[in-house]
This record gives sequence, C-alpha cells and structure tokens, in this order.
Amino acid sequence: MTRKETNALTELATLDARGAQIVELRYFGGLSADEAAEVLGVSRSTVTREWRIARVWLYRRVTQGSGEQP
Repeated sequence: MTRKETNALTELATLDARGAQIVELRYFGGLSADEAAEVLGVSRSTVTREWRIARVWLYRRVTQGSGEQP
C-alpha cells in the first residue's frame, strides 16, 4: 500500500469509522459481505452499501489530481 493510500484510509476512518472497518474486513481481511455484517452486527445490505461508498470515496481520494478517469 502506498503512502497516499494509507493516508486516504486514515482520513476515511476519521470521517466514516464503520466504512473504514468494512474496507479493512473486506479488502484486507478477505471477508465476504455476510461475514463482515456478522462481525459488525449490521445487515448485509448495510455492508454492501457502505462498502460501495467507501470504495468510491477512496478511489476519488487516491486518484485526486492524478488525471485518471473512472
């Protein structure tokens, strides 16, 4: 993970703690949406929605200013 990615994940954690937890569980922990939902005590649909939002936020934050297009 690059420094920019690490900083983005840290920033996400300050803005959306559960979103950052979901990223850690899904991306780094390899958990499924169902497994992450069970760990966090929320519904699968909540994990799916917040995972989507966190991924988009992180992508935009990491690529900001790089000239990349989605």
